[in-house]
Amino acid sequence: TVHKILKATKIGDILAAENTIESQSRLENINALLDGVQEFVENDEYSGEEIPVNRDLAAFIQHISLLTDLDDNDKNEKEAITLMSVHLAKGLEFESIFVVGLEENLFPSYLSMHDPEAIEEERRLFYVAITRAKRLLTLSFCNNRYQYGQIRSNDPSRFLSEIPTDSLDSMSEILINPPQQFSRPKVLGGLKPKKLNSGKESTAIDISDFKPDNPDALSMGMRVLHIKFGKGTIINIEGSAKNKVARIRFDEIEDEEKRIVLRFAKLQILSN
Repeated sequence: TVHKILKATKIGDILAAENTIESQSRLENINALLDGVQEFVENDEYSGEEIPVNRDLAAFIQHISLLTDLDDNDKNEKEAITLMSVHLAKGLEFESIFVVGLEENLFPSYLSMHDPEAIEEERRLFYVAITRAKRLLTLSFCNNRYQYGQIRSNDPSRFLSEIPTDSLDSMSEILINPPQQFSRPKVLGGLKPKKLNSGKESTAIDISDFKPDNPDALSMGMRVLHIKFGKGTIINIEGSAKNKVARIRFDEIEDEEKRIVLRFAKLQILSN
């Protein structure tokens, strides 16, 4: 539905034709909306909440409204995370800054790739972003991300290579050789560090070869491949016919099992 609205209004073509910083920002916001819708539709992880009947536009709007309501809570709390664009950050400073999405075609934008002056403008924006930090600066990029409605692989931003190496602390080095005061790396989020010296190689998923199987064909003990979490083994399947949830232990997620809603799942069977 969202794609049909954008196609009918031709708003993407109109903004692209304007070719201004403001129109570029608006176009990126639209693409972010499409990515959010796509991720909402394809998200198959069970969070313990009621499983929706379907994942249409109305369900997405309800989901977003709940997230927005959470933003209004605890306004009086002193400690909080502020999300903003680089443009809005001009003139501000914070103790700790996270600059995310440092990938080619994103920062710098694909709209700037063939325009040296536009690249220079984005380089100036990058300078603005990294100089907002008073004490700590974290720069990050993704190997794969939802972009324009599908999973894409981008190279790290060219701006990262322009930073002197002696000014950077690599996270990969920190994970391999953690500081002595920590017993093990502490990483927030669903994906935890892989076990060191486990002898296992990380799963490189070729998206073009990925073919999800019918969820009805899944059973306990099967080896499966998930587009996001990689290879795993189905430990158990529970729930009613329409709301079956599989408990899966994935090879590259340490000490944690994922609960996947089979009705929305995209799993490829590797072996019975």
